[in-house]
Amino acid sequence: MRYFVTGGTGFIGGHVVRQLLAGGHEVVALVRDANRATDLASTGAQLAEGDITEREGMREPMRGADGVFHIAAWYKVGAKDAKVAERINVEGTHNVLELMRELEIPKGVYTSTVAVFSDTHGKLVDETYRFDGKHLSEYDRTKWLAHYEVALPMIEKGLPLVIVQPGLVYGPGDHSSVRRSLVQYLQQKLPVVPKGAAYCWAHVEDTAHGHVQAMEKGKPGETYIIAGEKHSFEEALKIAESITGIPAPKRRVSPGTLRFMSKIMRVIGAVIPQPEDYHPETLRVIAGATYLGDNSKAKRELGFDPRPLQEGFKETLHHEMKLLNLPVA
Repeated sequence: MRYFVTGGTGFIGGHVVRQLLAGGHEVVALVRDANRATDLASTGAQLAEGDITEREGMREPMRGADGVFHIAAWYKVGAKDAKVAERINVEGTHNVLELMRELEIPKGVYTSTVAVFSDTHGKLVDETYRFDGKHLSEYDRTKWLAHYEVALPMIEKGLPLVIVQPGLVYGPGDHSSVRRSLVQYLQQKLPVVPKGAAYCWAHVEDTAHGHVQAMEKGKPGETYIIAGEKHSFEEALKIAESITGIPAPKRRVSPGTLRFMSKIMRVIGAVIPQPEDYHPETLRVIAGATYLGDNSKAKRELGFDPRPLQEGFKETLHHEMKLLNLPVA
């Protein structure tokens, strides 16, 4: 099979490309600059220069594909210009899916996120849940728009698309704020732990496999949550402590305190730029928010089977410890 993949240079997308190639498939990966995608080129994938914000540049590389994986997205806490997020997450998604329709590609998989549900307030929700309130970040808001105002309407018009919703994705090679917090923990520089914040944690290899399973087994028109186990950030650090022997920070900070700090930092940010860790959006997202999705449907229909956090964290933390020249037991 020949697959067209956007976001192949990203964390999840890179693993999807490698798994497709390992399965004997041909992969055409869209990249903005082939000279900066040498790691992806070394996998054997065919690189096609282009951008999801420019539809016509994708036409020829996508033509003749047996399937499309649209994984590319904008993610940045503390957006200075919301138009950038909308151009990539919303308009870019429309471009990819509309071109898929025009070229009559037999099937597509679109990467949404459980973040479209916003804070689920401790409830493990399924694919039928819908949130229509104010979002905590521009990422959440623009991915909501792409999910509900682009992907679903096109499915209703007949587009053979499967939607997948990852939760919190971790693993070696991550460059997100989660990885930054884990590194700070290993260095014993993580100042505090937010109370109440909880996520569904899935290793990147399992998340990528969920994408492949969605292409192979997913029913067009269906949505599948491919998130992992539910754990609070406090619980995750306790698991990390059991693996590494490095004590987790004792100090906890309440959601109310973080929300108050977010308001203060919004005022200060109008005058002085803040580090990402202290941006108002960052503080809102970790202020006791829970991003939780039930993966029962994906397990039942796709065979999705994410590894336990204890197992995935062991590999991830040992990887980071080696990079930091810390002894690994």
